[in-house]
Amino acid sequence: MTFDTSPAVTYREWWDHSPPDCGKMAIIVARFNETITHGLLDGAVGVLRQAGMKSDDIHVFWVPGAFEIPTAAAVAARSGAYSAVLCLGAVIKGETSHDTHINRAVSLSLAKLGMEIGIPVLFGVLTCETLQQAIARSAPLPAVHGKDGTGPKTGNKGAECAEAALQMVAILRRMREVVSSGRQGDR
Repeated sequence: MTFDTSPAVTYREWWDHSPPDCGKMAIIVARFNETITHGLLDGAVGVLRQAGMKSDDIHVFWVPGAFEIPTAAAVAARSGAYSAVLCLGAVIKGETSHDTHINRAVSLSLAKLGMEIGIPVLFGVLTCETLQQAIARSAPLPAVHGKDGTGPKTGNKGAECAEAALQMVAILRRMREVVSSGRQGDR
């Protein structure tokens, strides 16, 4: 079976309409660099609520640091209770290479988990060189367009993570419908 790669609905068209019921979503948040991660969480929850999700359908779980995110994300993803798992944290470069090892381990673990379980597991962990970069990526900023002048870009990476979660839930639901019906993808 082959899928048509042309989008049936553009991102902008999709976002301008109410997304389908997205079920429940888990948000795993690292306490380390908590001022930053609170900003990411606020951005993510704001987007999910704006999309029509109820507060009761957004479950937030705090873990000590970024390295612990994959373990909690795995429990949430494997539970079958969530349509997506958003993972939020902030790793800021220090004097050693510790940040590199943490970032690599977390990103690879989350990517593998999403592929194995088949639900969106989103990487919303900041990997910044400086505290100023982390603040800029977690602050509530007005929407601006991306580098190419198209598409949304909020500045708050938690908000972007939530937007991606909503899109991926809808995309995967559509793909499963197409596969189960035996039809080809959207034209």
